[in-house]
Order: sequence, then C-alpha cells, then structure tokens
Amino acid sequence: MVHTPDPWTAAAALLDSSRRALYDAVRRAGRPVARDEAAATTGMSRGLAAFHLDKLVDAGLLTARYEAPGDRPRGRGRTPKVYEATGDGVTVTVPERRYQLIAEILAAAVDDDPAHADAAASRHAHQRGHDLGAACAAGGAALPEALTGLGYEPEAAGGEVLLRNCPFHALAGAHTALICGLNQAFLAGLLTGMRVTDRQAVLAPDPGRCCVALTGTGGGTG
Repeated sequence: MVHTPDPWTAAAALLDSSRRALYDAVRRAGRPVARDEAAATTGMSRGLAAFHLDKLVDAGLLTARYEAPGDRPRGRGRTPKVYEATGDGVTVTVPERRYQLIAEILAAAVDDDPAHADAAASRHAHQRGHDLGAACAAGGAALPEALTGLGYEPEAAGGEVLLRNCPFHALAGAHTALICGLNQAFLAGLLTGMRVTDRQAVLAPDPGRCCVALTGTGGGTG
C-alpha cells in the first residue's frame, strides 16, 4: 500500500527552506539517496542534512533504511542510511478534497469493464468504501471519525448525519449525476464495511453541502 503522509504535517515540514531543498533533491533523484549525497547536492553540512532528513521521515515525506551490504562496493565502511520519497507528493486543500480517490475508482472501472464503465464504477466505489470502512472499524474508529478523516465534515441533525463538505466538490458540480452516484455508492460501502446498520446513504442534494446524507433505518449498529 502506498504511504500517504498527513498533508498538514507534511506542509508544515516543508515550510523550512532546508527541508524543502532536501526533499526536492531526494524526490528528483528517483532512487535511494545517502546523507553525504543529499548534503553535497544542497550545499549544507552532513550533520545538518542528516537532521533535516530525519525530520522529513518523521513528517512522512521520506522513508529511511540502511542500505543492504550487497548494494555498496566491497570495503566501503559501514552501511549508509539512505532516503527515498514516499507517495506522489503533498496536496493541501481547504476544505479537504479527494479527487485522487474518484480518479482511481474511475480508472479501475474502465480497466475492469470499459463497455459498462458506469456500472463498474459504482461497484468499485462501493468496494473501495467497504474496504476503507473495514479498515477504520479494525482500527477502532467510529463513523463520525471515519467521515471526518475522509473530509466529509459530518454534522448530526435530528435523525440524520449531514455532510457539510463534499470531498469531490468541483467534479460534482461539473458531472453531478455521475459523481453524486459514486459518492452514494462509496458511502454505502463505507457503512457496510464498518457494520453500521442503522444508517443508509441517500441522495439529498442541498446547496452548500454534500449531495449525500446518512439517514436512519431503524435497525441496530453491529
């Protein structure tokens, strides 16, 4: 699974110009980079580079490991620590958006069944929601926490859970029927994966919030 750093922690780490320079150097290299090389590339001391590289690891922007003995020429001292970039970069949006999630669902649908991509997309959206829901449940997260983590900004209103933010806002405005339908399927899958049986995802368009709401079913929560 591709590691995705917390965007706010990552963005805060990159405010430091030295860390930004080191991150850019490692990312552009496209391979494991040792401290000495990173320091030489950015024109800073090895000690300072090592400090900032490890801070980038803490922020989730880089991973670090010790190079395997077979990866270096014989007789070249101790095994060096090397760094690699994680994921595909960092994006921060306010409120939170999840356009990559929809892109992955649509791409999987076209790969799976190009002649019936719309139906395949709905299946993939439901399955993706189910898998994320199951992972949240396994980690002990409750439904409000899971929805918040996905950027929905849930708000209890009577017997409903309204979603104040649509993580797919721009796409939903341009392709309303498609994106809102996939959003509903995704949230239905999330509920199933979390074994939440007293809620259902329904289309409830309203200006200024997500087109899906979670309404009560009268059942119980497993």
